[in-house]
Amino acid sequence: MSLPLGILDQAPIPEGSTAGDALRNTLDLARMADNLGYTRFWLAEHHGAASLACASPEVMIGPVAAATSRMRIGSGGVMLPHYSPLKVAESFSMLEGLFPGRIDLGVGRAAGTSGRIAHSLQRDRRYAPPDDFEEQLDELCGLLEGHSGGPATGGPVAGSTPFALPSIWLLGSSEQSAIWAAERGLPYAFADFINPEGAEYARWYRRNFVSRRGSEPRVIVAVSAICAETDEEAMRLSLSQRMSLLMLFRGRTIPIPPVARAAEFLKSEGMPAELLPVGRRLITGSPEIVRTRIEGVARDYAADEVLVVTNTFDHQARRRSFELIAATLGSGGR
Repeated sequence: MSLPLGILDQAPIPEGSTAGDALRNTLDLARMADNLGYTRFWLAEHHGAASLACASPEVMIGPVAAATSRMRIGSGGVMLPHYSPLKVAESFSMLEGLFPGRIDLGVGRAAGTSGRIAHSLQRDRRYAPPDDFEEQLDELCGLLEGHSGGPATGGPVAGSTPFALPSIWLLGSSEQSAIWAAERGLPYAFADFINPEGAEYARWYRRNFVSRRGSEPRVIVAVSAICAETDEEAMRLSLSQRMSLLMLFRGRTIPIPPVARAAEFLKSEGMPAELLPVGRRLITGSPEIVRTRIEGVARDYAADEVLVVTNTFDHQARRRSFELIAATLGSGGR
């Protein structure tokens, strides 16, 4: 099995580092991934997180695309409820114009932050933002496809620069996102690293896909994985991410902790570290183990591609993990 492999980069901030350091690590990782044969490099959006540096994927996509030559670069994703569809369309049209054929616009519904910060992101804070993601999505697709952009626009904006067409993906981790993607004939990226029970949603999406303008169903599954030369070392490296996620679930974000401190913290949890956090799938192991488990997840989802997210305290360990994964799974995009 030779899977097209991509990277979902969350720009992790190791304890003792700055957000700027984390973003420079993103550029370093992208250059390496381009050379290794990864097919995509997507950037996530998070706000107010002490552990993750990228609050604006569209700001990072340009530098990453300029630093690479072959991979598709995109958002994984833009959290559309925070923004005007017109502004998103303009930003990604510009990126596609600069890097033709290489830009992906992945959009999602989640806030990517706490409720308080999500409220602060809104321009009008007198009221809670409306739950109108479907309308926003239709408006965005309409703008980029050159027909009616929805009730907010009534159609293409007169006098605007013609929109270049990035590839639009709908991101999700629930049944509802699968429904929206299928109804609109959009390619679908499922976050297994958030919800490992999504294989049935992906199957439903394929069964109920409505083709628009010749589109076909396409599925990316995004998995969390850490690979090292030995199973023991991969498990040890994963402790930092396990502690970070547990703290997130308890309402507190922290920089990615050193392995030793994470190990001490996890000892007090009363459960084997490999079972933490409960409800999340984190693939760890030597290359053969990681290959087998990633291929298994891809089969479950009937996925066309896999994106891998890896957060470690040590950036060099993260680089090495992606090197090993590329070597063991092959460069399916070449």
